[in-house]
Amino acid sequence: MATDPDKDGEHFDIALVGGATEDGAGHKVLRLRPEGASLGEIRPLQEGHPIHGEVVQLKPRKEAPAVCDVEVAVRAPAPPPSNPTEALPPRHGPAQVSTPTYRANWERIFGGKKTNDGDVN
Repeated sequence: MATDPDKDGEHFDIALVGGATEDGAGHKVLRLRPEGASLGEIRPLQEGHPIHGEVVQLKPRKEAPAVCDVEVAVRAPAPPPSNPTEALPPRHGPAQVSTPTYRANWERIFGGKKTNDGDVN
């Protein structure tokens, strides 16, 4: 008997479809993947309505129609970091600040260039 690695191997992704949601527009599901189990809801796509989570296609199994193989069509975007500085690449050393005023007043702050005879321009 041949086995499908997507169903029985490391890459399984199945959903157990339960009862209707409170508003009756979808169904509650228990989803099992290698990352773990999660509870959620499935709802049909509706034009003009936002998508929350992933877009999936459920393929019911012949021996148990409430158990469906999940095929992900569109993955959910990664959530933004809770701390905005986590999204920035790491930097080393002090901040590099250079404004037009800073550049214009460089000579006033630090003096002009020294010439070979030691005088300041």
